[in-house]
Amino acid sequence: PTFVMVSLEGETKPNYECAHILEGHQKGVSSVKFSPNGRWLASASADKTVKLWNPTEGKLEHTLEGHSQGLSDVAWSSDSKYVCSASDDKTLKIWDITTGICLRTLKGHRNFVYSVDFNPQSNLIVSGSFDESVRIWDVKTGSCIKIISAHNDPICATHFNCDGTLIVTCSYDGLCRIWDSASGQCLKTLMHDDKPPVSCARFSPNGKFILVGTLDNTLRLWDFTTGQCMKTYIGHKNEKHCLFSTFSTTSSENLIISASEDNSVYLWDLQTKNIIQKLEGHTDSVIAVDSHPTQSVIASGSLERDKSVRVWIDNKKL
Repeated sequence: PTFVMVSLEGETKPNYECAHILEGHQKGVSSVKFSPNGRWLASASADKTVKLWNPTEGKLEHTLEGHSQGLSDVAWSSDSKYVCSASDDKTLKIWDITTGICLRTLKGHRNFVYSVDFNPQSNLIVSGSFDESVRIWDVKTGSCIKIISAHNDPICATHFNCDGTLIVTCSYDGLCRIWDSASGQCLKTLMHDDKPPVSCARFSPNGKFILVGTLDNTLRLWDFTTGQCMKTYIGHKNEKHCLFSTFSTTSSENLIISASEDNSVYLWDLQTKNIIQKLEGHTDSVIAVDSHPTQSVIASGSLERDKSVRVWIDNKKL
């Protein structure tokens, strides 16, 4: 019904349209991330490269090459000058985006590295791997300063909170865990009753909630201080892959955004849990999604049959 589509202020719902189709990756796209300053969009791919795009113009600016296997994730430093890539070659690489040069290779994981994140200070990097460990790295030296045996299954997401004091991890073991980043101690474990494998987890921008995606076509918003599930978002498809989901706080309504295995991107109203838009156009499962830090812009990335990154802009008609 149309009344679901209109927020209380009487504003029209978001109306995202595809502005750019970014083509160039030779294999599926695994991760897309806007730089904190909003000027760049990084995409990681199974083709072993990170590509850096100008999302406004839809132009390729750099291709970062050097890994020997495909990539699963990419992350930005807070000053938007560096990216770190996570690879199936068991390493992470830190790149200077101005020169395109690899500054450091982080070695130590014993299996595919699946996720990566800089802390807000960007002096530390956290990574998660199929070796079931989480590692914390010193950015300056490239040395591993902490190894956490975090889960009993592959780890699919690692994310710092807004002040860098906490890390959330999740795994196929059905658990989502919150860690003290300084001590490496586990502070809390979250799980849903039937323990579906967890495909993604991230802190909300204010750090009070954790968005958790599971392989039962469900996203849940947890208040991790109380350990309660506050909201549930459904309608998308997620049974097979670790899909990215995120928050968008740039418009008047706060949105939950998720990739989906039905070749689409889904947008929910965070409060009402209603689907307010489904972005269609990709020709394979959408794995990766991110929202621009200051504008109503979304990026998405898709698997092998598609290989493209799409940039979607909200042309909301007021």
